[in-house]
Parts: sequence; C-alpha cells; structure tokens
Amino acid sequence: MFFSCLVSLRPDLASTLMQKYIAAIICFSVLFSLLLLEGCTAAIVATTATVASTMHDRRTTATVMDDQEIKLRARATLGNHPEISKHSRIHVTSFNRRVLIFGQTETAKLADKFAHLVSRQTKLKSVYNEVEVRPRADNLDIANDAALTTKIKGSLWQISIKGFDPTRVKISTTLGNVYLLGLVTVEEGPAIVEHVRSISGVKKVIEIFEYLEG
Repeated sequence: MFFSCLVSLRPDLASTLMQKYIAAIICFSVLFSLLLLEGCTAAIVATTATVASTMHDRRTTATVMDDQEIKLRARATLGNHPEISKHSRIHVTSFNRRVLIFGQTETAKLADKFAHLVSRQTKLKSVYNEVEVRPRADNLDIANDAALTTKIKGSLWQISIKGFDPTRVKISTTLGNVYLLGLVTVEEGPAIVEHVRSISGVKKVIEIFEYLEG
C-alpha cells in the first residue's frame, strides 16, 4: 500500500519519501538487533513507534534514532544510580540530540549529579537540567499531567499556520509545568507558546525550541 501511494506522487516527492522510508527501516533494523540482544522488549516497542513517526519529522531519521538511544541510555543511568532515583522523580526526553531532564528531587546536588552522568554520552549536544527541588509528584499528579499533555497535543491543531504540523512538537508535563521541544519556524514558536499558555491547567511554559534558519 505504501509503495502504491508513492507512485501517485510527484517523482521528486516520491523519491524523497522513499529515501526516508528506506533509511528508517535500516536504522530500525540496526537498533532493533542491538536491543534484542540486550532483551529490551519495552525499548523495541518504543523504537517501532519512533520509526513510524519519522515520516513527519524535521529531524533526520538518524537523529530520531539517536534521540531514542540517548533517552534509553539516560534512563538506564538513572536506574543504575539508586542514590539518585530513590530520592527523586526525574524524567528524561531527548530531541535533536539535546537532553531535557525534569521532575522533582530532594536536593539540587542529586539533579546536578544526574545531569553530569547523562552529559557523558558522546552523541548528545547539551543537557537542560530543569529538575526542581520540591516534593515528588504522586500518582494523581502524574495522571493529571498525562491528561494535560493529551489536551495540549489535541489543541495544537487549532493553530492556523501554513505548513505547521503539531506532531513535530514534543510536549512533556510535570506538576502543570509544560516543556516544549522541537524544530520550529520563527512564526510557529511564539504562536505555540502563546497558545499553550492559554490552556487551563498549565502553570508554566518552558520553551526549549530550536529555530529553523530562513
């Protein structure tokens, strides 16, 4: 079905999509094999979803896969350091090889130590430490944050800017604080931030966008 649809497109567009599709399959196959050897079933499922999303992404397929690897390694690092994880609730995400760590911890020293450990990864560009020293989110907080994230993602379709694709915006939420990542234009970025700030339940918006040139 995918290849049949490509035939009906302009030759140049069909060629671009075909190249991206093939690259995604190759990258997925390599990472799948590595994860399978390590027995990371959950990671394999997550990687499958990542590959499916690359068709709409402004990142290269290789960068998307790097972000997935960076995130998995960072989470593994947290799990391997109970002196941090037992006294914190830290979340990790990566976009365009930039890592965001956010959540709650008992001391700033713990968050700084984790940020340092994550920064040792060779593929990443930078680490944004947005972990707050405050009581950890409980299960109700987590459920509310998940619902808020879903609401925000759905509402972004209301933004009317030519060429804007809401699926290109990565949204993370904790205790009502909303973190925005993505590759956006100078027109899209401010519009997204303003829109998210107007949504009920949002306490604070932290913009970590990268702006496209031109």
